[in-house]
Amino acid sequence: MAKARTSFICQNCGTVHTRWVGKCEGCGQWNTIVEEDPTAGIGGGPNRTPKKGRPVALTTLSGETEDAPRIVSGMSELDRATGGGFVRGSALLIGGDPGIGKSTILMQAAAALSRGGHRVIYVSGEEAVAQVRLRAQRLGAADTDVLLAAETNVEDILATLADGKRPDLAVIDSIQTLWSDLAEAAPGTVTQVRTGVQAMIRFAKQTGTTVVLVGHVTKDGQIAGPRVVEHMVDAVLYFEGDRGHHYRILRTVKNRFGPTDEIGVFEMSDKGLREVSNPSELFLGERNAKTPGAAVFAGMEGTRPVLVEVQALVAPTSLGTPRRAVVGWDSARLSMILAVLEAHCGVRLGMHDVYLNVAGGYRISEPAADLAVASALVSSLAGLALPADCVYFGEVSLSGAIRPVSQTAQRLKEAEKLGFSRAVLPASSADLPRTGTGITWSGMESLPDVVAQIAGSRGALKQAGTDDDG
Repeated sequence: MAKARTSFICQNCGTVHTRWVGKCEGCGQWNTIVEEDPTAGIGGGPNRTPKKGRPVALTTLSGETEDAPRIVSGMSELDRATGGGFVRGSALLIGGDPGIGKSTILMQAAAALSRGGHRVIYVSGEEAVAQVRLRAQRLGAADTDVLLAAETNVEDILATLADGKRPDLAVIDSIQTLWSDLAEAAPGTVTQVRTGVQAMIRFAKQTGTTVVLVGHVTKDGQIAGPRVVEHMVDAVLYFEGDRGHHYRILRTVKNRFGPTDEIGVFEMSDKGLREVSNPSELFLGERNAKTPGAAVFAGMEGTRPVLVEVQALVAPTSLGTPRRAVVGWDSARLSMILAVLEAHCGVRLGMHDVYLNVAGGYRISEPAADLAVASALVSSLAGLALPADCVYFGEVSLSGAIRPVSQTAQRLKEAEKLGFSRAVLPASSADLPRTGTGITWSGMESLPDVVAQIAGSRGALKQAGTDDDG
């Protein structure tokens, strides 16, 4: 008799090992290896005989195409993040920190679709029916026809969804609570999560129902469970935000039916999430234009321009190693900007602590913020406030040159709409037509030119710690 095969799977990253070990070779975590039966799960079992395959019809790349049918929720920020609405028959995965508002936004979306005449089923595996009803009453969604259930068994959920009229939207909150009789593992393990997601995606493709799955995140901000789940679904969205701020950002990191760099901005209140149609006004609402070390950055999130304030504080230190604290930006990129300022501009920051913050808790990921960060650092070091009506954007290279960035016209248009009249940008982008715009800009070729313009004279920076040979 053949010996039964077993595998050892890491519950953190999904790496398969041939034997039990204390430390996972894939993610480096300790005591996350669990023995599981590889024959268990959908399609497994010793009595399952191989099925002979059949040939499928082949076609060519040329031919008629049509846009994917979508369900518009009515929430413009949510529809923007999903690429124009929920695609029928697709599976979406939404992740975020605990308490960030994942269940809130899905309840509001379910209520909006129900008011539009769509059949919506909300399945909660974490809360009882009474708890979900209390949230619906607080959000003003209790008067809708959203159907509610509290269940964690995959087979029972699929039977409920298939009973009666096909639902247009099914919300599963959350995938970590699902368990199936076909998998011999505890709920929340890699095998159970993978089995439950496979079953839900198969149901979505066969029936045309849009399935939205809620996923927990780890301490690193990644969706818990195997990464294969993110590859299986059609779209992955992260709900971001800081509990110390009242705004939330729904960011798309994967979308098979739309762009992957769009965001939706919401504001959290006691009545739920409120859509923010103009995020720039939100991030610049409490700006102090007379404070040194503050620069307004004109950034882009997908097709949407966003203006945020970059704040820098440069202070003398008494420590042997100066501190470098960054909030909302890449710390490695800050080190690069500091090195460029010292090597090519003569700005000495070796005896200063540097603190950098993006106002409002917003996180910047594009390199176009280099020029705004450098300007804020020089402004704080010299004690000179930057012009209140000026925006900055441009990428700084290691040689000190300022490289052009994309979508310059959209950035300037957004700045003009918010009352800014000047802009500092790369010189190669300064050949844009000036007709029809009320904003003027200065094209800069290198970072030393920007430093000289901010200081006005070398004397102001020399007193603060700048050499004459920058």
